[in-house]
Amino acid sequence: MTEPERMDEVVLAGGGVNHVVRIGSTVRRPAGPWTHTVHALLDHLQAAGFPGAPRAHGFDTEGREILDFLPGHVVNYPLPDYVRSDATLQAVAVLLRDYHDATVSFTPAADASWYWPGREPAEVICHGDVAPYNCVFRDGQPVAFIDFDTAHPGPRIWDLAYAAYRFVPLTDPGNDDFTLPVEEQARRLRLFADAYRLDDNDRAALADTARDRLEHLVRHMHEQADAGTTAFAEHIAAGHDSLYRTDAAHIAHHATIFTTALRRSAPSAGGNSAQSE
Repeated sequence: MTEPERMDEVVLAGGGVNHVVRIGSTVRRPAGPWTHTVHALLDHLQAAGFPGAPRAHGFDTEGREILDFLPGHVVNYPLPDYVRSDATLQAVAVLLRDYHDATVSFTPAADASWYWPGREPAEVICHGDVAPYNCVFRDGQPVAFIDFDTAHPGPRIWDLAYAAYRFVPLTDPGNDDFTLPVEEQARRLRLFADAYRLDDNDRAALADTARDRLEHLVRHMHEQADAGTTAFAEHIAAGHDSLYRTDAAHIAHHATIFTTALRRSAPSAGGNSAQSE
């Protein structure tokens, strides 16, 4: 890379793990063993007509992956009000459903590498980190997901549960992130599941899966910190693991309320039954 190109680099905020820069209409990110597989996935999404993901353009002379820069806003905490609206919650669920459906026909290479191992049943390719900081907004509407590093084969519910945790959000009252009464969390969780068109079996498993997903995240943070990854060590030092454990306990404690609200035979907040698929 030439010196003028270096001067054009603009560091992009967010994430907290990777050093990401923008150069013109492209984004440059550190590559890993999984990057070739992720690029194949992004190529598939483009061919399948899914517009909510960046295109991949190979690697630069420093070995960084090259991706489209998607115009819009990527938010971080504390989140703006429009990210917390019912409309955004439902739109994210629809975008995630469309993404999952587009991945059903993707066949990874026999030697495909993933950041996280695949999980059974491998119904779709999970994004792995659907959260406001990995969502592009335009005019207050979610239009795309970014940062597919953690993509991996797995069940829909594994991805959906973490997205629900982040966007409903399913947080303990001690968490500063948009604390809501449990009944309001349950109402919004139902909206999210309905917009995704979640089936009955996954509705029954959603609360427990959200708890399991947070416990998986805590284990991963500690494994990475023990392996010498500075960013994860800093997250633990800041108490993020304790926060996730507390939120997981909150979800477990109120699982019955959440699961009851998710049943399609249960009345919605407005007193009407949910529409069947």
